[in-house]
Amino acid sequence: MKIGVLGSGLMGKEAARDLAGSDGVTAVGLADIDLERAQQVCEQLNSPKLTAYKVNAKDEQDLANYMRQFDVIINALFYSFNEVVAKTAIKVGVNSVDLGGHIGHMTDRVLELKEEAAEAGVTLIPDLGVAPGMINILSGHGAGQLDKLEEIKLYVGGIPVRPEPPFEYNHVFSMEGVFDHYTDPALIIRDGIKQEISSLSEVERVHFEKFGPLEAFHTSGGTSTLSISYPQLKTLEYKTIRYPGHAEKFKLLVDLNLTRMDYEVDVNGQTVNPREVLLKVLDPIVDLKDKDDAVLLRIKVSGEKDGKLKTYVYEMTTYKDRKNNVTAMARATANTISAVAQMIGNGTITKRGVFPPEQCVPGKPYMKEMEKRGVMIHESELTAEKDKVSI
Repeated sequence: MKIGVLGSGLMGKEAARDLAGSDGVTAVGLADIDLERAQQVCEQLNSPKLTAYKVNAKDEQDLANYMRQFDVIINALFYSFNEVVAKTAIKVGVNSVDLGGHIGHMTDRVLELKEEAAEAGVTLIPDLGVAPGMINILSGHGAGQLDKLEEIKLYVGGIPVRPEPPFEYNHVFSMEGVFDHYTDPALIIRDGIKQEISSLSEVERVHFEKFGPLEAFHTSGGTSTLSISYPQLKTLEYKTIRYPGHAEKFKLLVDLNLTRMDYEVDVNGQTVNPREVLLKVLDPIVDLKDKDDAVLLRIKVSGEKDGKLKTYVYEMTTYKDRKNNVTAMARATANTISAVAQMIGNGTITKRGVFPPEQCVPGKPYMKEMEKRGVMIHESELTAEKDKVSI
């Protein structure tokens, strides 16, 4: 199969690395508006399967000409391109996957193209990172094993292996994105009612082997499309994992209006947005640089199975690949989108239309693919008598 990648940034590069090393892939395109950058990445990855392309994603004809050469497109561009890439995929009759983007309802716009995609005979899957992405696939896998689904609880965090003050945190994407997740409200389902709750709230202690006590708290965007796919849920919540004390420190910054986009102050006659200043101050302090990171994940999917209460638990701890100098977050994210793109290309996924990951990516084959790439996801079960014990 031939797979084209849009964007030669970190995620595009790592997806291309995985594709080049996969037996079923015969050719890989790596496209960027900057041809030299794409060529440099191809030279670093050093595979005869790889070809660099110059593509301006804002030029729909240029985009279409590139995309129609491949069986599947991996969109690793900024989320604002997701809709145009999806529409172009339908237009040229090519399957496409992206890393998601719930800001500005971008993923909703892609999902609205379901009928057009089905008519064109193509498969489009948005939200294929870790959260959303991996969490959706594993939630769907657990839900599919239950007779009645009642609860999904999600815990995910990208953290440094050796934390340093003041925040015991280093960002693996952009700090601007972190601010958005910390300040926008979090969508949850509680007692069967869909509602919004403040981010950075309801801090709880969690434990992971080799890390000791950590904390988890609500953040926005994590529940993704799960509330739509499973409207009968009694409980749905997503919490971000950090080292203890992190939420309290960031809550102070939020309470001081230092993270707001719509807030300005006058400083010696100059209008200043404190958020922009804080981003500039924090960025060098919390930049991961060459330090080791880890991605921690725990998902609990609960309900009824054969008249008993059953919970499926999925856990993962992934570390940085020092040999190739790839962050843990890049490994988990890029391997997910690459593996699913190949599952479309080789016919493992046959549904046509637009689907969120939980509705069309089979869990067991996905976990096997991730295991091949050194990303180990462990599944366990808890069972209790329905009338005696609640899980």
